Amino acid sequence: MLLAMFAIAFFTLGASYLLFYSAREGGVWGTTNQGSFVDPPLTVSTLGLKGTDGELITEGGSWWLWVVSGADCTGECATAVHQLRQLHILLNKDQDRVQRGLVTMPGTAPGLLGEYPGVKHLTGDLSALTEGIYIVDPIGNLVLHYPLTDAGKPVLTDLKKLLKLSQIG
Repeated sequence: MLLAMFAIAFFTLGASYLLFYSAREGGVWGTTNQGSFVDPPLTVSTLGLKGTDGELITEGGSWWLWVVSGADCTGECATAVHQLRQLHILLNKDQDRVQRGLVTMPGTAPGLLGEYPGVKHLTGDLSALTEGIYIVDPIGNLVLHYPLTDAGKPVLTDLKKLLKLSQIG
């Protein structure tokens, strides 16, 4: 009887190790995010972005949703800005924790900012960023990146998860 108990214990322990290591070799391991992590890691302070008033943007104490567009924001970029406004409304009680921004090259003045008064216009050197949507944490780290076409549910799902788990911002 004692040998049977030890055999069951060793069998379950061995099977769990086998499952763990075989699942680890099988591809995606342990991620539930929809977007891709920003790699190499970037911070807001290294980007040197400025607001329309000329002040340098640093960690702001709140989460940010950025739409990054190299030129004037038209087409997919304008659609993404519109979807982020709708996404911001869907956050309900967490709306106050999230700000929205449109990041463009210096000298561009997107005309759609008048339609979206909650969107802050940021300018700076975009050589380190690719066009798309970014989630930025309150400390100033760029966390997740999405293509402009994924501005809806994938961003909302990840942002709700981050806001739920975050103790800051």
